[in-house]
Amino acid sequence: MDALNLPLTSLRIGLIYNPLGGLARKHRHVISTILAELPKVSEWQISTGEDFDSAVNALIQTKIEWLIIIGGDGTIQGIFTRIFSRLPSNRWPFISIIPGGTTNMTAFDLGIHEKPNQILERLRQHLNQMTNNLTLKTINKAVMRIEQTGQPALYGMFFGLGLIARGVKFSRSRIKQIGITGNIFTSIIVLRSLIGTFWGRPHPAWAPVHIMPPQTTEANEPQPYLLIMISTLDRILMGIRPYWGQEKAPLHMTFIKQHCIRFWLAILRITLNQGQLLKKEHGYLSYNTESLELLLDDEYIVDGELFYAASHQGPLRISAKEKVKFLIL
Repeated sequence: MDALNLPLTSLRIGLIYNPLGGLARKHRHVISTILAELPKVSEWQISTGEDFDSAVNALIQTKIEWLIIIGGDGTIQGIFTRIFSRLPSNRWPFISIIPGGTTNMTAFDLGIHEKPNQILERLRQHLNQMTNNLTLKTINKAVMRIEQTGQPALYGMFFGLGLIARGVKFSRSRIKQIGITGNIFTSIIVLRSLIGTFWGRPHPAWAPVHIMPPQTTEANEPQPYLLIMISTLDRILMGIRPYWGQEKAPLHMTFIKQHCIRFWLAILRITLNQGQLLKKEHGYLSYNTESLELLLDDEYIVDGELFYAASHQGPLRISAKEKVKFLIL
């Protein structure tokens, strides 16, 4: 982790705020009060796809150099996708994340755990100080690019298939509406996914995903997997690191087959960050890579948002060649 000295008097600062995120809703009043007191910051409030487009177009036109995002994983993904598909990497702004969503894995992986109003208050104090410079810690982190022929490229930090995507569908039920956020919310999603698969009645809603497996010598036909996780984040929900590959590459990935052995023991080991004890021949595979391709007909998620891949359009291509410089408030 490095540090960067920011010249506040000349830096063009922008802030995008999603008031509909789980944490943002809980602290809406105090957030609005602090935002009204921020000097020299261009602000955009977003809640629809049109709002995302308008905000990103505006920040590009005004040549924002430091972008602060108040939102969860889905908001970050939507902004990244729009910015990075329109600007070359050498023109990307610095990014700061203030967790404001229902799930905030990207913020937590960066070590950001405070409430949004606490971070905003610190930002307000920085901007109102008489000093011209602000020194912040920086973290360079790779961003995934997910692309398929005929579809616009997506940019995000976490990709999920199988139980992960099924769980996101469940999350859009009553559980999300009652205001549960953070690790509790994510734990409920995962638990419901597992129960639906192993103790529920067979149902398409909890079916495994069929893909052409990478790094395999098996028959050239789709194989069933319970779940697949691919991410540039070091840790995801509840601080778990569900990968154990040793390769030096930005994409961390884990594949768990439908007919894996001792599933519940494996889940315990993954939760305890002991995935290296699991074996490929038992249905568990984890490695790091620069890129990969997956051929499938199913839903997938990128940072909590659902998308669909159709095999007739060719494989999904996932890579992580570009990095974002995150500034930690």
